[in-house]
Amino acid sequence: MFTIQQIIQAQSKVKSGAYFPKLIQEMKSFAITQYENYVSNGKSQYFGANSNIVQGESKYTKLPVNRNSSAEKLEQALSIHQIGKTDYKTFCAHSAETGVEKWISNLQEMTFSYFDIDGNILVVESIPIP
Repeated sequence: MFTIQQIIQAQSKVKSGAYFPKLIQEMKSFAITQYENYVSNGKSQYFGANSNIVQGESKYTKLPVNRNSSAEKLEQALSIHQIGKTDYKTFCAHSAETGVEKWISNLQEMTFSYFDIDGNILVVESIPIP
């Protein structure tokens, strides 16, 4: 069973999106199978084997999510984040501006799926393996 303290410790090592694949590998080592991140309030839920579910606290103040979503703008925000030009909070702000309500990280399929307010998928991308 994993704990929120383990997750917070692992996340504390991340300085930019460039480190993210290593974080995913560490989360997989905890037996996390999926997590959902809610952009508007900064909270995450982590799911694992044997119905293990852990909820994290908000990581930032509430962000308004744009009702007019744009997959193209999200892809631009993702590209600059993945090369290390933005930190997590900045990426979340960019996600809200592009209309992302939440993303689901599936650590079994190694994918991120980004959803708008209406539950439509904006972008699905593969998680790079370090």
